[in-house]
Amino acid sequence: MNQKIVRILAAASVSAMTLSGLALPVYAGETYHVGICQLVQHPALDAATKGFREELQKELEADGDSVEFDEQNAAGDSATCATIVNSFVTDGVDLIMANATPALQAAQAATGSIPILGTSVTDYGTALDISDWKGTTGTNISGTSDLAPLDKQAALFKELLPDAKNVGILYCSAEPNSKYQADTITPDLEKEGYKVTAYTFADSNDLQTVATTAFTENDAVYIPTDNTAASNTGIIKAVSLDKKVPAICGEEGIAAGCGIATLSISYEELGQTTGSMAYQILKKGADISSMEVQFAPNVTKEYNAELCDALGIKVPSDYVAIGSQSETEAETEAATEAE
Repeated sequence: MNQKIVRILAAASVSAMTLSGLALPVYAGETYHVGICQLVQHPALDAATKGFREELQKELEADGDSVEFDEQNAAGDSATCATIVNSFVTDGVDLIMANATPALQAAQAATGSIPILGTSVTDYGTALDISDWKGTTGTNISGTSDLAPLDKQAALFKELLPDAKNVGILYCSAEPNSKYQADTITPDLEKEGYKVTAYTFADSNDLQTVATTAFTENDAVYIPTDNTAASNTGIIKAVSLDKKVPAICGEEGIAAGCGIATLSISYEELGQTTGSMAYQILKKGADISSMEVQFAPNVTKEYNAELCDALGIKVPSDYVAIGSQSETEAETEAATEAE
């Protein structure tokens, strides 16, 4: 039975029983049901889901309401994303959160009526095949983008690798958002004076071969926000160290695994922004079709201390070591608990 019908019948039963003189607890508020489809387990996507859950729960509980999450992971398989979101539609959830592009595309195919919020999606126009993208979908879909400014990412090469002349861009051809980033950053890199070549791999099976070619033929490599690369940073790191060629990456998780630096966003903050959007839709009745896709509120220059040391990269003082902020927060929490 549809969840909304169940709640209506339950509320009617409570009213009837109260009128008959039975002592019952006061109805605490609305309980919303939200389905979460996450493409794959990965620190960046995990952080976005965490931020989403915590922010939505916090805002609803402040109003006396509650939320029940059905969180499922597709283990990197697009077909499993479709199975998951179709189950959400059958269950009649109030909202679907789709974490990563294949999850968003599966949700788009599954329903045109249930509100869908994406997160960890780079470009919604590309992901949803909207040619005249202007920031809103006009449909039951909105969300947040994990795209850090690509022109500023290109500028990192001049700051960290001033002697480089050739830059390879390494990404998965099956991920449209990765191609979008590659196509967009290419002219930015060319303006900086680099010769740019794209190297695409179909999946993890040919990643090592393609990566070896990219790192052999170039002075530096750029890896955009790419789910397949994110899940296989060990392969890329080994090639980078073997060829003594550095990579600059599109997000923190990939840079922590195989890159020297990134212009990073906080995926937890991105998830929190998505959670606030969900609150506006569920509680305030916001029209999702006119909600603009939101971006991360802050960006940070970060570097991988281990790989910078190994490759002899000198890092300017305005860069933050990857992990140092989270470690500081953990120390603060430990100190608070000790008090």
